[in-house]
Amino acid sequence: MRRHSQYITGIDGLRTLAVLGVIIYHLLPNVLQGGYLGVPLFLLISGYFVTYQVTKHFDQEGSFDVRGFYKRRFKRLYPVLVAMLVLTTAYITLFARPLLHHIKATVITNLLWVYNWWEIKHGQSYFDQFGGASPFTHLWTLGVEAQFYLLWPVILVLMLHLLKRRTVKWLVLLLAILSAVEMAVLYDPQNINRVYYGTDTRAFSLLLGAWLGLTWPLDKLPRNLIRSDVQKLNGIGIAAIIITIIGFVTLNGQNPATYRGGMFFYSIVGMVLVAMILHPGASLNAWLTNPFFSWVGKRSYGIYVYQYPVMIFYERWVHVGVHPLVNAVVELLMIAIISELSYQLLERPLAHYDWTNLRQDWRNLRAVTWQGGIKLAVSILTLGIALFGFSQPDHQPAKNVVQARIEHNHQLAAQNNKQIAEGKKASTAQPTKLEREYNLTSDQVKKLQNVKITAVGDSVMADAASNIQKLMPQAYVDAQVGRQGADTPAVIDQLKAQGHLNKIVVLNLGTNGAMTKETVNQILAGIGSDRQVFWITAHVPTRPWQQTVNRQIKAAAKQHKNVHVIDWYQESNNHADWFAADNVHMDEQGNVHYTRMIAKAILNNK
Repeated sequence: MRRHSQYITGIDGLRTLAVLGVIIYHLLPNVLQGGYLGVPLFLLISGYFVTYQVTKHFDQEGSFDVRGFYKRRFKRLYPVLVAMLVLTTAYITLFARPLLHHIKATVITNLLWVYNWWEIKHGQSYFDQFGGASPFTHLWTLGVEAQFYLLWPVILVLMLHLLKRRTVKWLVLLLAILSAVEMAVLYDPQNINRVYYGTDTRAFSLLLGAWLGLTWPLDKLPRNLIRSDVQKLNGIGIAAIIITIIGFVTLNGQNPATYRGGMFFYSIVGMVLVAMILHPGASLNAWLTNPFFSWVGKRSYGIYVYQYPVMIFYERWVHVGVHPLVNAVVELLMIAIISELSYQLLERPLAHYDWTNLRQDWRNLRAVTWQGGIKLAVSILTLGIALFGFSQPDHQPAKNVVQARIEHNHQLAAQNNKQIAEGKKASTAQPTKLEREYNLTSDQVKKLQNVKITAVGDSVMADAASNIQKLMPQAYVDAQVGRQGADTPAVIDQLKAQGHLNKIVVLNLGTNGAMTKETVNQILAGIGSDRQVFWITAHVPTRPWQQTVNRQIKAAAKQHKNVHVIDWYQESNNHADWFAADNVHMDEQGNVHYTRMIAKAILNNK
């Protein structure tokens, strides 16, 4: 099970678990909401093996070849990263030009391994998977790892020279704890990017791996153990796997507890799991060794790098919401094929390539075969397209019709909300005009003019806000582009404290992702059972969580007598003419139908 003394085949199994967790999280976030915990597993593995390698050489030779380490590491990292940047930029240049915004900064910061710090200020949230998701977002991890590769060997060698080994061990553990404390202290629900992407706030996974490398060196672990000790190690390993999988399923990335110890806890569990796999006396290494895990593990770097562009570009063309599982399988196959091509054509050949022969190989291009000539021509063409896109002026993409309307309607809603808060009478349209526009009777319009509601939602609600307040001028609308379900309990509490939470509450949540059962309960508990809640189902055919969100809403209505379903998904499902190009936000006609449906539901409940 161990190909040679330093290659632990079970680690490929752990890499498989990690990369599948991340990919399934991206494909089906409602199924594996904690799949992003695969990243700490990768960091733990890196922290362990870098530290073990440095200390072993230091013990044997009294020094460590830092330059040689850099050469090996970056020879491994750069080719796949550069290929991904070139291919993705070329695709964007041809088929997704709005994504060229910030392309220079994205490419340069990735090549300099500081992309994670750039994303803290300029990037989108890792958990915003709807609003123009970037195909580069996931590369923040490579920045964190590369910075560790650059700094840690130097720091560790200095500590080994200046301090006793025992002191170094506890200092490393202390640094890991301080990193986790910093994550908890700096956590801001309005800006998760700082703690999620920051090298300092994510260092605890790397440092826990480093601490394990100092306290659990591979070459000093006993092979022959008594049966009871083997059983203990195996039991601990099995428990660590079960707890890790539970975290994959349950730990929501927007839950404050995740950043106030949750991620640190699962990093400790992952560290224990790594330790059990590494121990030659335990069975976990053998259990996590098989051809599939070996295949995925060896290609895990390429799989991780290519997965997000494949998903982003696929989901720009295909409506995955109706058949999320089928589309997830298709995307997995595409990722596997691209990763295999990368492994065979790029990673393996370059892993053993002697770069001192580059000049001679360049001179021998005339002797290249026709197959090689085609490969070279395609490569040059792809690079040329990417360079063309890279060289374009960096302009903020022009707002489309939907974005401009949402912004305009959001501003109008804010003005109307201010009037309501000040006790001023809101302006109303002519009843006869409203009757014709919304196909309502004069009696219905009259009732709606006086009904008081609070509407809380995301960009879909923001888009329809003007229509809602035109038909129901007493409506207080709090809608925000990109709003997640997890953000809503705090919004409800604020509205209640300000006296703006009326007896009728309309919710439009789920456009940007599925909610946990806990979040749904928090929202409804905040609103209270003395209010009537009208929850609008989601029409998000381009995202895999559409059906999950709608099941959540209907389940909540069954469990709470004061919750009523407004089935916008069912009503609008065969009306593509009601929607803008993104098939999620409505056009003017759609906003009218959407608002009329809300109004009729409220009237029918009175």
